[in-house]
Amino acid sequence: MTTTLRIGLLGAAAIAPSALIKPARRTPRVAVTAVAARDRARAERFARKHGVPAVHADYAALLADPQVDAVYIPLPNGLHAEWTLKALEAGKHVLCEKPLTANRAEAERVADAADAAHARGGPVVMEAFHYRHHALAARMRELVDSGELGELRHVEAEVCFPLPRLHDIRYDYALAGGAAMDAGCYAVHVARLLGGGTPSVSTATALTLGRDPRVDRAMSAELAFPGGATGRVRASLWSRRVLSIRARAVGTAGELDVVNFVMPQLHHRLTVRGARGDGRRTVRRERLPRQPSSYACQLAAFVAAALDGGPVITSARDAVLTMGVLDEMYRRSGLPLRGDPERL
Repeated sequence: MTTTLRIGLLGAAAIAPSALIKPARRTPRVAVTAVAARDRARAERFARKHGVPAVHADYAALLADPQVDAVYIPLPNGLHAEWTLKALEAGKHVLCEKPLTANRAEAERVADAADAAHARGGPVVMEAFHYRHHALAARMRELVDSGELGELRHVEAEVCFPLPRLHDIRYDYALAGGAAMDAGCYAVHVARLLGGGTPSVSTATALTLGRDPRVDRAMSAELAFPGGATGRVRASLWSRRVLSIRARAVGTAGELDVVNFVMPQLHHRLTVRGARGDGRRTVRRERLPRQPSSYACQLAAFVAAALDGGPVITSARDAVLTMGVLDEMYRRSGLPLRGDPERL
């Protein structure tokens, strides 16, 4: 059994240095050993810049490399399921960028394949919701579970940032693009974390692209959790809500407000507000250690899962639940689902 997890990249994506290359240099028992891209010249430039030893002609060649134990998949959303399944067939562990698939039907197929692989002692699949592996996410859930907020009544989450390049692939319907997919998946995921369950979607409203009305540049949805709490999620790549990344949980005895739960290593603020016996409100602010970064925490968890059989808290089966909410948001807003459920 190998003592070092050798990872290959399927795609020389812009996120790869932050999400994998840099944390790998500081994470024990892991090495980035290969890269492949649609354009070999681009893969070669990436390899030279980041010190990756091997360059493969295409994704299939990388999957066939016996010197690669695992793959990181930062491809466009619409390609995630296809290449995750191919990687599993090749016996490789998978760390795939979020969202894991284009829709729930794809997620179920990937989860079934991942469960079957796990049952026979094979590779693991982890969805790259890096924020979930940082200490901030654990503290958020701990505060809700502790009862300090009382009975949970309402959850809100929003991930809004500007992407003014309207021809970016994240706006490409054929590649499963859209605000709900790229930003809303974070909002839904953290709402599920704080809400303690998977909500149904009551209503959803989308702002769409003029050149392609199938693609949402912003999306908002009202939620209902199994325990009776309500919820709201917002996502935007281009709207009046330029920049806002936060999550909020409101209970009968207090509320939790977190700014920048996605990238806590850059900056974050956690505030707990409660009631005193004299009717006044208390305010407590906490700061969690910024380092190790969310990406480093995620990579360490992936290595532990692959080499030691450690837990996978952002599993393919968990992705089925997130994708189910995203599918329902698209249905409720009157937009078509991403991807083709019958393609795989």
